[in-house]
Amino acid sequence: MCGIAGCIGAKDIETINRMLDALPHRGPNDRGLHINGNSVFGHTRLSIVDVAKGHQPILSNGGSQGIICNGEVYNFRQLREEMPQTHHYQTDSDSEVILHLYQEKGPECVKDLDGMYAFAIFDDDKYMMARDPIGIKPLYYGYKNGSIYFSSELGAMSLAGLKEVHEFPAGHYYTPEEGFVEFYSTPEVQDHILTDVEETSQIIRKTFIQAVKKRLLADPEVPVGSFCSGGLDSSLVAAIAADEIPHLHTFVVGMEDDKGDVSDDIKAARIAAKHIGSTHHELLFTEEDYYEALPIVIKKLESYDPSLVRCAVPCYFTCKLAADYVTVVLTGEGADELFTGYHYMKHFPFDNLNMEARRCVGNLHNINLQRADRMGMLFSLELRVPFLDEAMVDLSMKIPPELKIREHHDAKIEKWILRKAFENTHYLPDDILWRYKVQYTQGAGCEDLGEKLAHQEMTEDEYQRIKAENPKATINSREAAYYFKIFREFHPQDSILGSIGIWTGFDFAEEREKVRGTIDGDLKHDRENDGTEEQQIEAA
Repeated sequence: MCGIAGCIGAKDIETINRMLDALPHRGPNDRGLHINGNSVFGHTRLSIVDVAKGHQPILSNGGSQGIICNGEVYNFRQLREEMPQTHHYQTDSDSEVILHLYQEKGPECVKDLDGMYAFAIFDDDKYMMARDPIGIKPLYYGYKNGSIYFSSELGAMSLAGLKEVHEFPAGHYYTPEEGFVEFYSTPEVQDHILTDVEETSQIIRKTFIQAVKKRLLADPEVPVGSFCSGGLDSSLVAAIAADEIPHLHTFVVGMEDDKGDVSDDIKAARIAAKHIGSTHHELLFTEEDYYEALPIVIKKLESYDPSLVRCAVPCYFTCKLAADYVTVVLTGEGADELFTGYHYMKHFPFDNLNMEARRCVGNLHNINLQRADRMGMLFSLELRVPFLDEAMVDLSMKIPPELKIREHHDAKIEKWILRKAFENTHYLPDDILWRYKVQYTQGAGCEDLGEKLAHQEMTEDEYQRIKAENPKATINSREAAYYFKIFREFHPQDSILGSIGIWTGFDFAEEREKVRGTIDGDLKHDRENDGTEEQQIEAA
């Protein structure tokens, strides 16, 4: 995984170097810069595939063509084999394959790529940029004096002196001749197709196992691990990976109460890790650790939205732990969107449930994927998300809602068909496979710490003042105002980041709150009406 930065239309070497200086965490192993006419392309590298020779920018045709890329293309070997033998490769990296595919097919080459990526290609005086279908990897751009600047993070963009920054849309490529061209959109809902439980279970099992296995791609000396919180999603990913990697490293974080009792995720992860035979690692953080990490998280997350910040803190600790052992880690992101796993979805009209799931998938690039990218890259750790494989996304839109949320004995079980697909297999024990869903912060035991701190450190009057002074910002609570205040310490009012959440035309707070679910209401309702975990298992 890497960081990219560039300028097209001006030989602004000084600015691009400053932007790369802001991205060392994204690429600690190497750095490269190439000038192509009146354009500059820069790259910082985290070496995973072709560690020895994969320096970027990768050039071709005497330096007149080249690519800088952040991401992984999982089918690059197959693509390389299918291309004419006339192509001459300097490396064995997946990024170079994109460049040669571009030479064959032009910008339409993106339709053949299976992976997560954000890249820029220059071709004499022409160029293109592209971002993967779901928006797993970030890319931002802006204009100044007729030139376009771009980078992997907003923090780097703030160094370019731009008046406005835009998020490069997921599933699009861009050329000056064509403008933005959409090459992928979340498949339309066709949930009348897969209605048989057994058939659907078999397809899910086969498709997801393949999605996990392809994401184990790395050079032999690059270690790959998996998050394992003890919940269904990450535990299932870890279990499949453990079949391929002996003594797979797995990771979980949580807290310990005054009586020495550890949080739910720690307990459940121990069960899952023992079952799959992984080399398991735990990190118990304290309330003081949480408060110390909070400003770092807000700065690197590039957001002050409470629901995103809350989940980012335990993610921060998990990435910090994992980075001591591996370079690549698999996560369970995306399962709740595909299989309607959020608590509020249990009370959603069935007729519209898959449309809501489709909407959530389309917004992930601004929510959970932003959190995963920023927290992982902060520790030079590449996070991979097998649930968001294109085949899995396509499959999910063909499964009716009555198989995703199943009612039985007055209990509503979320992600029912995913659980059913791996029932009576060796992958997970029933108490993990049918474990009651808890939010990330709940499982780690830190759900209310940010709110508690905000009420200690900020008065109601200060909250109202901050809200009034920043009418364009979404500040609906004292917690949000407290995070906003921290955010401003790192990103002043005149910074390009000052209007984050506004410059994209996207209401982060509203969308994230929908995805998070109304915990105080829906979760209480679920606990009162759905019964205990044991009752759910029995009902299933």
